Amino acid sequence: MTLATAYWCVLIAAILPYVWIVIAKGSGPNYNNRNPRAWLAKQDGNYKVQRAHGAHLNAFEAFAPFAAGVVLAQLAGVDHGRIALLAVAFIVLRVLHGVLYVADVAMARSLVWLGGYLCVLALLALAALRITG
Repeated sequence: MTLATAYWCVLIAAILPYVWIVIAKGSGPNYNNRNPRAWLAKQDGNYKVQRAHGAHLNAFEAFAPFAAGVVLAQLAGVDHGRIALLAVAFIVLRVLHGVLYVADVAMARSLVWLGGYLCVLALLALAALRITG
């Protein structure tokens, strides 16, 4: 794997929030594109919409630290294969996280979230260690 692989993973991570919001909007009745936030607020009983929206928000939250981790690891001179491996693992875990979120499998979702977070921490730690070591 190369650094290009990691960069493609950053692009995929940037797209993931929109995958989940498309699922949210497609899962509820009478979607209103003129006022989508008001429509979303009226989906109190539609748990699939709410869970897909939660996956959407969480994907946004995960993006910035992941992208920063990839860039910082590269700038620090971390092995490109290691960066790519962690990036691919992150993407696989984040896709699985969204699927589990929408499917309402809470414990597995949390464990998968933790795995993705550990990938981000590893990227950041490897960058810091490379610079200080």
